[in-house]
Amino acid sequence: MSAPLRLVLFDVDGTLVDSQGSIVAGMTASFGALSLTVPDRKAILSIVGLSLPNAMARLAPEQSETVQHNLVEGYKQAYHANRLEQGAASSPLYPGARDAIETLHNIPEVLLGVATGKSQRGLDALIEAHDLERYFVTRQVADHHPSKPHPSMIDTARSETGVDAADTVMIGDTRFDMDMARAAGVTGIGVSWGYHDQSALNGAACIIETFDQLPRALDNIWT
Repeated sequence: MSAPLRLVLFDVDGTLVDSQGSIVAGMTASFGALSLTVPDRKAILSIVGLSLPNAMARLAPEQSETVQHNLVEGYKQAYHANRLEQGAASSPLYPGARDAIETLHNIPEVLLGVATGKSQRGLDALIEAHDLERYFVTRQVADHHPSKPHPSMIDTARSETGVDAADTVMIGDTRFDMDMARAAGVTGIGVSWGYHDQSALNGAACIIETFDQLPRALDNIWT
């Protein structure tokens, strides 16, 4: 009897790549262009993972929807310019990320995907920059879903791959990822190196400190 298909979904920013420099720079440019006080670094990183409209609503709640929309557009332009200037260096892979992806990809019954607050354009550019095109069979982005922690991204990834909830794991660095996993009825694994404190990951089945701990964490969940 063949093993059941397993689905491993990764968040991107703060989980696979360290994009905080580009995110903070983009927010700084966006707020500065409108002569608004720039949120501090901790506040900016606290919203990573949300879709941009939701993120701006949290960062600038006192501003009108028009101003928040302009902040979103300004951020997109600044982030895109930074990516064009720096390439893959704007969002480097965390140590061990590529090896973990390669190891899991080589297991026949394991399918890989991403569920991210990035746009389709942003995710596609990042995947191309790091030569990761062949690994992810499902890619869920903010353009097509409600913001995390709504379960739509995970539900759609499962629908595309035909994998049961019990055989699906969501890996991320934020409370939004763990809450999304819970909402979708799948297991969440937290990572310690991202943008939310570990105390925010209390919905995780476990928290890994390095990528080389991931295979054993998955084995413990599935066996």
